[in-house]
Amino acid sequence: MTSSRTALVTGASGYIGGQVVPRLLDEGWTVRVLTRHRSSMDDRPWHDRVEVVEGDVSSADDMRRALDGVDAAWYLVHSMDDKPDFAERDREAATIFSEAARAGGVSRIVYLGGLHPDDEVLSPHLASRVEVGRILLDSGVPTAVLQAAVVLGDGSASFDMLRYLTTRLPAMVAPKWLDNQIQPIAIDDVVTLLVGAGSLPAEVNRTFDIGGPEVLTYREMIARFSDATGRRRPVVVTVPVLTPRLASHWVGLVTPISAGLAKPLVGSLVHEVVAKERDIERYVDVPGGYTDFDTAVRSAMRTARPDTVMRNLALAGAATAATVVVGSLATKPDSNWYRSLDLPDWQPPAIAFPLVWSVLYTDIAASSATVLNALDKDGDAAGRQAYLKAFGTNLALNAAWSWLFWRSRRPWVAAAEAALLTASSADLARRAGRVSRGSGVALSPYAAWCGFATVLSAAIARRNPRR
Repeated sequence: MTSSRTALVTGASGYIGGQVVPRLLDEGWTVRVLTRHRSSMDDRPWHDRVEVVEGDVSSADDMRRALDGVDAAWYLVHSMDDKPDFAERDREAATIFSEAARAGGVSRIVYLGGLHPDDEVLSPHLASRVEVGRILLDSGVPTAVLQAAVVLGDGSASFDMLRYLTTRLPAMVAPKWLDNQIQPIAIDDVVTLLVGAGSLPAEVNRTFDIGGPEVLTYREMIARFSDATGRRRPVVVTVPVLTPRLASHWVGLVTPISAGLAKPLVGSLVHEVVAKERDIERYVDVPGGYTDFDTAVRSAMRTARPDTVMRNLALAGAATAATVVVGSLATKPDSNWYRSLDLPDWQPPAIAFPLVWSVLYTDIAASSATVLNALDKDGDAAGRQAYLKAFGTNLALNAAWSWLFWRSRRPWVAAAEAALLTASSADLARRAGRVSRGSGVALSPYAAWCGFATVLSAAIARRNPRR
């Protein structure tokens, strides 16, 4: 009976921790969660059923306070960034936590580490997770270190990487270790085992390998994901020269996962990660048995947000391309009228304009697609509509300038319209920057060039008052 037992969950704002907390509550535990910012719990449906403690795992005082009166603690934090000191930070935090747990009389620690081979040099992140597990096991507090490979669930970074690589690319060039064996496991099964591990006998202090019922290669996982979701299988060609660092940047390019986060994910795939034992099953029951790969994928995709990246890229690209076509139809730099104009001597050479605009149009399409993707990810439908309205207005003004200047041959009107285009471009960059700082910065040269075009248009109008 666990109704009188108190659990501390660190990393409760993360994907795994956010799943463990409600299951512990359902099992009758009194749950305390540790978070740096109390507000990070506000959107959790269970936030009013738990005690929230603000603190940091790197603070000994915070850990002693958080672990006071706790029976079992779930340590579900680890660094997933590419900063050079991540291993040191993980080591220090695990040491502080383990010492506070021992001093506070905690009877059980549960940690989720990474499945790994015993006889290979591990990637830095995987090695760090193994080291954290050892620190906790040596703490003097009975500890269960569960070691998993790819976790299949909506919100799992490893699942997201699999999903986006499979759905966004009709073909891919991938590393040869895409054919290494992996034993994925469904998120529901991971949570069941993590919660159950909190009630292990006091004498149990060890690692446990956990995995689902199937061992697959990543190539097979891509194929099975496609089949389970009714998609065409992408063509996968493996090459021996794609290093984990290069592969992580490639993942960061074609998925919403940053290269820094992709690096530890890719690094784990360099190894064959298959459970060497299933001893956890002697202590924890998984009702109905482990979830198979296809069922886990379909379950995860039922709650996954639709991936609108390709749609947004097509939308922004098509709208920008249409602007290019409309503007090009009006542009006549070889016309007798234009040749007769008195142009300022500081005007750039003719070849500069198509070069600059080609770069700017590409930037407009790519940056706007990125903004729309971010708004979709946040579920901000109103923000999406507002940006699309500003985007459409800007492109309309962009195309209109060509017709006013080249076809209507009204330089002053074109100059006034260019001023409106400049204001619109600056506003578009501002709107983009509020959603994605990088996109706002990327659109700034467009606004600057439109400002230059306004000055140039006005200068031409002044020099040609009767034209």
